[in-house]
Amino acid sequence: MSEVDELVDKLLQELRRGTITIGVLSQLAEPQYGYSLVTILSEKGVQVEPGTLYPLLRRLEKQGLLESQWDTNKARPRKYYLLSATGKQVFDQLKVEWKKIVASMDVVLNDKGESTDGDD
Repeated sequence: MSEVDELVDKLLQELRRGTITIGVLSQLAEPQYGYSLVTILSEKGVQVEPGTLYPLLRRLEKQGLLESQWDTNKARPRKYYLLSATGKQVFDQLKVEWKKIVASMDVVLNDKGESTDGDD
């Protein structure tokens, strides 16, 4: 792997890390367990490793954004996560901010570097 490829890989990891939280919150209007979240997000093009997801779920729960409940009625007990009332409010606000960021970045990335003030 070239130096440029390694740098791009590291920067992509940082970029993804910043988007995983909102991606996870977006899928928890209905109860989900960890592996189901990995699968759902993957099917939607968001790759998240279990080693990243589980600590994130625990942190979000500790912050009061998620509620959890164990389902022990199956052969393998599973912990299901769901947005709390606070989590819903936070997600709604994050979604608004995310859309603003995307719109701003679209402007920045589509700017051809042309100055509108004539001071170039």
